[in-house]
Amino acid sequence: MRPISRSWIFWAVTLLVSAGAGLLYTRLFGIGGYLTSPIYGIFTGASALGTDSLLRRSPAFARLRSGPTLIYLPVAEAIMLLAVVVGNSAGGLACWALGLADWSLQEAITPTARAVIYSFVVSSLYVFAARVRDLIGGEIFLNLLLGRYHKPIEIERVFLFIDIVGSTAYAEKHGDLAAQTFMGAVFAAIADPVREYRGSVEDYVGDLAIISWPLKRGIAEARCVSCLFAIDAALSRDALGWQRRFGRVPQIRAAMHGGPVVAAEIGVDRHKIAYFGDVLNTTARIEALSRTLNVSYLISGDLLARLPGLPEGIAERDLGSHRVRGRDQLLAVHALERKRDRAAARSVA
Repeated sequence: MRPISRSWIFWAVTLLVSAGAGLLYTRLFGIGGYLTSPIYGIFTGASALGTDSLLRRSPAFARLRSGPTLIYLPVAEAIMLLAVVVGNSAGGLACWALGLADWSLQEAITPTARAVIYSFVVSSLYVFAARVRDLIGGEIFLNLLLGRYHKPIEIERVFLFIDIVGSTAYAEKHGDLAAQTFMGAVFAAIADPVREYRGSVEDYVGDLAIISWPLKRGIAEARCVSCLFAIDAALSRDALGWQRRFGRVPQIRAAMHGGPVVAAEIGVDRHKIAYFGDVLNTTARIEALSRTLNVSYLISGDLLARLPGLPEGIAERDLGSHRVRGRDQLLAVHALERKRDRAAARSVA
């Protein structure tokens, strides 16, 4: 049986919550009915969520989201309030068309001041929660909210380390401020591929991005490998734009490994989900090994063996076993590359 898409689950939960907000409105103010209010709520929630989904695909809104929160919040709130008013009117039209209330059409589709204020409060909470989710990551936000890792537990995850090549030299030539702007643009460019392949950006450490998946999700359909090459494509797609803005096209190194780690919520004034274990150390060693072997993308033999196969157009090349610092056993590693790149290299050779 095909699993239910997470997006459909999210929509269903949001619409149920919206219906509940409609019922709460009737309970608080004694206005509306216990059948009509949920309909108003569902249409209002669908309008707000649909607007948010469209905006998230908009390059202009993506730039707004990456800007200061004090600018983002009022703009997002104004757009969301408009969506709420439209949804409220659509809900009234549905109730009027179904004959569920003894109102005129004008009364049904015209929101009252009280309904607008109530919707404004609800949409404000949604916008604020969405902003927090954007700042710390959707999966981390949900896990902190649920307190899933309040006590340390052992889980299995896939880790992908993305390192920006030449960032130190760029900083020496252009200065730290310019280098930070460059790295910020690179990290922004990898966000969509990570989201598309259901990964989570766990942290940024200097010029390194740490991305992870629950093991089953990451290896399903070789999602972690597809994400890496989607990032590669996203960075190379606008070569002229990168050249014009920064004088170079970003290049990355990457390392992938997976296995058991301990996950825990840490911190007092600032909370975060942290992972501990040999898997993280080994992934870091593989990333360092990519420099020694002069290979851009490496995956451990252990993780490769757990994949159901590689994505179409991607090939692996066995690089043998290597001794890495902090590990007694030899580590088998494989290069990942596009088949067309391998064919081009052979033709040149």
